[in-house]
Amino acid sequence: MSVTHTRRAPGPSPAGPDLRRVRRFETRVAVCAGGGEVCDGWVLGVVGAALPLARADLELSPVWAGLIGAASLIGLFFGGLVFGRLTDRIGRQKMYLIDLLVFLIGSLLQLVVQDAVQLLAVRLVMGAAVGADYAISGSLVAEFAPPKRRGRLLASLIVFWYVGYTLATGLGIALTSWSSNDSLWRWILASSAVPSLVVLLARLGTPESPSWLVSKGRFAEAEAISERWLGHRLQRTEPGSAPITTGHAALFSRPYIRRTLFASVFWLCQVTPFFAISTFAPQVMGSLGAHDDGIGELLLNVFLLVGCLTGMMVINQVGRRKLLSWPFLVTASALLVLGLWPHGPQWAIAVCFAIFALFHSASSVLQAVYPSEVFPTEIRATGIGFAAAVSRVGAAVGTFLVPMGMAAWGVSAVMLLGCTLSLVGALVSVTWAPETGSLELPPVSRPHAPSRTT
Repeated sequence: MSVTHTRRAPGPSPAGPDLRRVRRFETRVAVCAGGGEVCDGWVLGVVGAALPLARADLELSPVWAGLIGAASLIGLFFGGLVFGRLTDRIGRQKMYLIDLLVFLIGSLLQLVVQDAVQLLAVRLVMGAAVGADYAISGSLVAEFAPPKRRGRLLASLIVFWYVGYTLATGLGIALTSWSSNDSLWRWILASSAVPSLVVLLARLGTPESPSWLVSKGRFAEAEAISERWLGHRLQRTEPGSAPITTGHAALFSRPYIRRTLFASVFWLCQVTPFFAISTFAPQVMGSLGAHDDGIGELLLNVFLLVGCLTGMMVINQVGRRKLLSWPFLVTASALLVLGLWPHGPQWAIAVCFAIFALFHSASSVLQAVYPSEVFPTEIRATGIGFAAAVSRVGAAVGTFLVPMGMAAWGVSAVMLLGCTLSLVGALVSVTWAPETGSLELPPVSRPHAPSRTT
């Protein structure tokens, strides 16, 4: 028995008003998916301003403060593992709405929590929703987007994440400067209810993915959705491969284990050095005249957002492979200079920091692109969720172990370790990264699909 994939049926493509209608729909799907990423970034971004206030109001010990601060990362780890697979089992559209409903309810519950245990529980659940949204949004955008638009639409998800994180950071700074109310931290955390409600309402009416319906044998439903929303019929193709069982075991089966390792390792290698170099942020921002830590963090986020926008704009011209591998080499060089010259002049550190941030954020858009493209429909959300979970291990290492490493070994050793990880990422990219631009998803995700270079 072989797996049935779909592609555009031969014949004229939509044109004129029909083409504009289809393009508006594709953009709507990407924007609504990006709205979820705004909520993701918002949920994580408000913690920095709210946690110091909550620590005083709830009389949190350092251990509890650390747990609550890390709760979203912990929840994201398990959310990516559990809900990615669930999205492949029950469908994208259902999880697309449930996810935002969890965001909304969790945001509002933060107004009424009474102690550290309740706040920790809410933040864990919201973190799990963040992990789920990575898998849901990437899968849905990839399966609705045409090949020529897929790269930029997927890359825009990371841009939306930085928009949410930056807005949340700015709001937290503004509120804490305007008020000293003991309960202010509740309103800062609960502010994520606003984008959650807006995005939930916007997502109503989004159809199910035709690719997912076909993977479940519901071809008639898939064809109806494709004709109505995408302006073309589906054609069955028979690649001749064995059926794929939904679940994590398939990720480590012989046809897909290399893709699983590639998506997970490159994502981890991007995330971990970023947390390491962020240790330099206050020093660098001070040299640029931003002596307030909050303003410095906000400026850093704006700079990273610019890098993401650049990556999104050039992804089709540069190609996926080059946009992933070359920035790894550039960021490794910046980390090497910082490791060998950690106490150099402020201008040198600032330049290295700027180079790292720009190239890192430009290539980070591929965190939404590659995992969404290299897995077949049956395990796409499972694969994205697993890769996201592995990347959070890197985030945890960067958050918790870097300060310990700096105390034990010094700044140079930490920067050189980050350089090593970037070089590992470059090696993995050169060895395993396929060029998936302008290709239909079934050929891209087919076992042993040939890599193309641009």
